[in-house]
Amino acid sequence: MTNAIPFGEILEAADRLSQDEQRELIAILNHRLAQTMRQRVAAEIQEARQELAEGRCLPVSPDDLMCEILK
Repeated sequence: MTNAIPFGEILEAADRLSQDEQRELIAILNHRLAQTMRQRVAAEIQEARQELAEGRCLPVSPDDLMCEILK
């Protein structure tokens, strides 16, 4: 971000909020983080499906996958 507010300033501003406002801010940020994570997972799933459709990967059993991970 080019116009990002320094993190310290954000913390100072949050300290000036009431406890109820701070709780609401936390709830909003948690909701936004969860949404971002859902979007990231959805994009990764779409990418994996595309790779499978293009033949760039093959289905494997869970046991085979675990063996590969533990190598």
